[in-house]
Amino acid sequence: MTFAALILSLLLSFSGFAALALSLDRHHRAAYRAGVPKRRVVSLRMAGWCGLGLSFAAAIAAAGWNFGPVQWIGSLTGAALAVVAIIAYRPSWLRNAALAALPFAAAALPLALLG
Repeated sequence: MTFAALILSLLLSFSGFAALALSLDRHHRAAYRAGVPKRRVVSLRMAGWCGLGLSFAAAIAAAGWNFGPVQWIGSLTGAALAVVAIIAYRPSWLRNAALAALPFAAAALPLALLG
């Protein structure tokens, strides 16, 4: 397991959890000062679950079936903690932080799969 693979899994998990959190009316209202439209709920939930699925796939591809799921659970824990901290202290930053994590994840992808 390389550091890049751990970062990749963590960033994808963070973006996934952020999308799932923003699909809830309470968190969306805290971040945007408006309720979440019904059509956006479905797309945010799909994006969130896809992010978590890609995080799992990245962990398995980088570490194999022996250590990949363990590394994935660790990255889920760290990402969930980060999302909760941002929602608690600066909810308006959640969308920008989740979107900023995606280019960093794309940059970490080749390093994670090669290393």
